[in-house]
Amino acid sequence: MAGLWVFGYGSLIWNPGFPVAEARLARLAGYRRSFCMRSIHHRGTPAAPGLVLALDPAPEAACDGIAFAVARGAEAATLAYLRARELISSAYLEAVEPVRLRDGAEVTAVTFVVDRAHAQYCGGLPLEEQADIIARAEGGRGPNRDYLWNTAAHLAELGIEDAELSWLAARVRHLAAPTR
Repeated sequence: MAGLWVFGYGSLIWNPGFPVAEARLARLAGYRRSFCMRSIHHRGTPAAPGLVLALDPAPEAACDGIAFAVARGAEAATLAYLRARELISSAYLEAVEPVRLRDGAEVTAVTFVVDRAHAQYCGGLPLEEQADIIARAEGGRGPNRDYLWNTAAHLAELGIEDAELSWLAARVRHLAAPTR
């Protein structure tokens, strides 16, 4: 299983944006998926930041997602694309981590983890505060709630349970519902 692998845990699951040769369910140990990064470009603005998912280090945790094998010949272009997309504000750090595929095989994958020292890091926000922010924020790629709902829906389709995202998706639907 040589070649370039990329681990997706958020929007990469439903919008990788690069040529994929293979996509497999996978688990990354030592991190948790969390809305712990303020978004000032894609899902918010500097004046009204949204929240986006990041891999937050947590030694006892594991994050289920997708390991993507990049199509042969597209490795350099894929890395350039991912760096432009994910490192726009330097709040993510590029990492190369071992991920366990659902069949038990292990591959090394490029992924992007939060930089806890960055000003956009906001780990530990209560879920209700996260929901309030996500319900109202909007950035260059659209409403923050669409990002949440797309991610939650795709995780559910894949059979990946994420209780916090499920709760947030339901709560944001309630908050975003028109009032009578």
